[in-house]
Amino acid sequence: MIQIKKILFFIFLMIFLGSNESLKAQNKSTNSIILIETNLGNIKLMLYKETPKHRKNFLQLIENKHFDGTLFYRVIDGFVLQGGSQDSRNASPGRQIGYGGSNRTIESEFRPQFFHKKGALAAARQPDKVNVFKESDVSQFYLAQGRVYTLEELTAMERAVNKPLRKQIVKRYLTPKKRQTLDSLKKLNKTKEFREIANKIKSNISFDFESSTEKLIFSEAQKLAFTTLGGVPHLDKNYTVFGEVISGFRVMDKIAKLKTDKHDRPYNDVKMKVRILKY
Repeated sequence: MIQIKKILFFIFLMIFLGSNESLKAQNKSTNSIILIETNLGNIKLMLYKETPKHRKNFLQLIENKHFDGTLFYRVIDGFVLQGGSQDSRNASPGRQIGYGGSNRTIESEFRPQFFHKKGALAAARQPDKVNVFKESDVSQFYLAQGRVYTLEELTAMERAVNKPLRKQIVKRYLTPKKRQTLDSLKKLNKTKEFREIANKIKSNISFDFESSTEKLIFSEAQKLAFTTLGGVPHLDKNYTVFGEVISGFRVMDKIAKLKTDKHDRPYNDVKMKVRILKY
């Protein structure tokens, strides 16, 4: 009888472990859903499966009740709503809130299909001068609010970034010595030699510009989102976007309109409680 019980227990254990592994595999291939409850209303978000490190960390923080009782402590209308700092919990009025004392970071997970449209969930981080790899803070996050842009404004933003970048690349390849060589070939009417050198320079400039991660070219998806929903375009490629708001935009706007102090902290605290609806 004892032997039969042992066998049954072993079978049950194998089934449980197998189903648990199956669930984990399924969770990795689907987006997670979370809910931020505040005293001004609720915001539902989706965490992307394509940014697994950020999603896993965020879910662990929720499970550990890290966010419960913390504040949206930095609110800038037309920009972002920031929260997640542990030192915002029970913070006295007027107190400046920082990074919560954690030195742990998460490797950036930039994905071109995820950008700072309105409602984007992204990770805050330390400035470039002390964080050259743009690693994310372990708990700080923000919701992008931003504003609606025109196509002309987006084109102007592209030009403002790309024109100086191209000039810098041209300067790298079209050196004074190369210019002198080309001028000499042109005066001597050596067309073939002139074209060979000029085409090589042109090819190098084009390759470097197209492969540069610094250039700014808005995709059609970005143009549509920024000109209809709105967002914060200049934050793209600088902060990891790992989720988005799927309901609660009015609550976001309500929080954004709150009066704030000199540190951008709302005078009326916006406390949050975060829970997982779907892994």
